[in-house]
Amino acid sequence: MAELKFSDLLLTVPVPTALAAARPARREQPASARLLHVTNGDVAADLIREAGIQGDVTLSADVLHEGPAPAGLLPERWRKVRARYLAECGYADYDRCLADLTEWDHKLESYRNYDEVVLWFEHDLFDQLQLLRLLDWFGARDLGWGRLSLICIGEFPGVEPFHGLGDLNPEQMASLLPGRRPVTEKQVFLARHVWRAFCSPEPIGLEIALRRDTSVLPFLADALQRHLEEFPWMRDGLSRTERQALLAIDSGFDTFEPLFRAVQALERRPYLGDSSFLHNLKGLASPPMPLLRLETGAGGSIRHQRVSLTATGRDVLAGREDWVRLHGIDRWLGGVHLHGQDAQWRWDGERSRLIPG
Repeated sequence: MAELKFSDLLLTVPVPTALAAARPARREQPASARLLHVTNGDVAADLIREAGIQGDVTLSADVLHEGPAPAGLLPERWRKVRARYLAECGYADYDRCLADLTEWDHKLESYRNYDEVVLWFEHDLFDQLQLLRLLDWFGARDLGWGRLSLICIGEFPGVEPFHGLGDLNPEQMASLLPGRRPVTEKQVFLARHVWRAFCSPEPIGLEIALRRDTSVLPFLADALQRHLEEFPWMRDGLSRTERQALLAIDSGFDTFEPLFRAVQALERRPYLGDSSFLHNLKGLASPPMPLLRLETGAGGSIRHQRVSLTATGRDVLAGREDWVRLHGIDRWLGGVHLHGQDAQWRWDGERSRLIPG
């Protein structure tokens, strides 16, 4: 699968005794301990292997910031819903998407075969959503004698700019393992509430989360803020990603690869892969009233695909027209399904809050 690189937060969510008893410092595992490493994509997984770190490696790498993530689905149904969306977006065919999602989940379900599960993630929205889902999943289970540990970083000495684990070399990757920390009851408690809010059909729980102390997961608040900025904005009906793309095209970036890099540079913590970005562009180019034109590049290469604004695109970018009212919307953001000729929720960029549509 290509690049498969949140309701009230005061509700009580039970945390298994094994996690509730987690200590604040890590106890060394014996050399013979069986470890399962869970990380965000093939690059990080390969680095763990190349570093000679003992244990098995699996992924949690679905693009959860895109497409339906509704609450209440059984695991098999969840995977089918996600696979259908991913296939419709062109990440891979349905069978491949479903096979990857199933393989990853089934490997997690083998956690009882290991003495420790180590979660390897980073600071951006993509990874923070993976982490929420995993902590919610493990929070509903008794680990028995096993341990759940976390490595989650937003920087690394000497690596500038730091975008993620994939920027490291095997030796740097190996140096992170001794610093892993046991997952705490507070982290699981927070993650379970926020994951429920993310999957809720009403997004207000995420705003409640942002008004509370999320410091036990230090990168979570910024990730939630960035997620909410993907709701259509009051001014023009564009998401932040869509607006950044149009602005970059308007400033002269007219082929896909430099355009993608320019938009990434506008993010404090880049989280979109190029396939996700292309999916955004295709949406902006769809009829009726497309905002941009996509023209096939040399040799059919996506990297060289040419991009230009339409007159309607310029009107929307200038705030003279509203993209949702012109085009309609059919978009899932977590458990929220925005659909029809106006969005049920919009983002007020000036006040940094959601407004009912």
